Amino acid sequence: MSKSIFIASTGQHVGKTTTCLGLMEGLRKRFQSVGFIKPVGQEHVLTESGVRVDKDVLIFHKTFELKASLQSMSPVLFPRGFTRDYLDGKIDAQKLLQAVSLAHRDLSAHNDMVLVEGTGHTGVGSICDINNAAIAKHLGVNMIMIASGGLGSSFDAIAVNKALCDQYGVRIAGVILNRVLDDKRQMITDYMKKALKRWDIPLIGSIPFDPFLSNPSMQDFENLFNACLLSGEHHHMRHFRHTRLIATPLETYKTLIRPSQLVITHSSRGDIIQSTIEHQEEHGNLETGLILTGEEAPSSAVIEKLKSADIPMLFTPMSSYKAIQMITSYTAKIQLEDTKKIQEAIQVVEANVDFNKICNLL
Repeated sequence: MSKSIFIASTGQHVGKTTTCLGLMEGLRKRFQSVGFIKPVGQEHVLTESGVRVDKDVLIFHKTFELKASLQSMSPVLFPRGFTRDYLDGKIDAQKLLQAVSLAHRDLSAHNDMVLVEGTGHTGVGSICDINNAAIAKHLGVNMIMIASGGLGSSFDAIAVNKALCDQYGVRIAGVILNRVLDDKRQMITDYMKKALKRWDIPLIGSIPFDPFLSNPSMQDFENLFNACLLSGEHHHMRHFRHTRLIATPLETYKTLIRPSQLVITHSSRGDIIQSTIEHQEEHGNLETGLILTGEEAPSSAVIEKLKSADIPMLFTPMSSYKAIQMITSYTAKIQLEDTKKIQEAIQVVEANVDFNKICNLL
């Protein structure tokens, strides 16, 4: 009989998929075969074979070389207009749950363990009567809740999600805190354990904050600004340790140049662009990047220089201030091609989760 666990989160951008990558790796070392399913997907892509699947499913399918069909791993999708069609009576919730059950049954028949990843917080999908708690109840599996790495606000969020689980009779078997700041990690871990005792729920993981996992790539910026790289086109997956808005004199900028730095500046600042190119030529590949802003796009001559220097650059017709606002509020998601970030996520999560507790819970 296959074992299963449902991974939910207290909200969006908590790091559920990131955590699931590490959980998948750890479970594969403890079970002969582990399947993966995301019962309901919202952000989906069209594969080369013409199948529409949740984008996270593709990451797991490729990273772990899973043999299951993509349809079984991503049985239900919420495309544009799905909610309206459901409310108009064009979609039957029971048929959706049946599709999830059949997919889960297929994976369970071929694996010793199945990891079930939910969508968003526990209540997502309620308008279509197929929220995460309803699915966990339908499949008869316990839940592990992923929460942000705080104390009071994180516990409050767990309480809100637990209320819906209680309503459906779903047991939260454990909690994992994600992105816990190092200087508060011991304190938060100790006190969260005390707080969870009132519900007899164990804390089974405390994952430290890893800045790299939150850093956008140039591809993320392309998506954010709806723009393509004009130079350095093969550096879509380049990340940066530093992001700097440059509106200073050239001499000041020269003191601010760092390796692995994303520079945001106006397209008219030819002096800044040229200095960046010269610095790279002098010191070797600094793995830098440029986002140029303003009303006028950079000239073809500037683009050619950046191509020769192999520096990735994109242009967006807005103010530098607006661009930095958008970047600051942007949450980077793991992409299929971002193998460095995927491996980093696996290592950080696996090292900070108690898999013995998870196996005991199962």
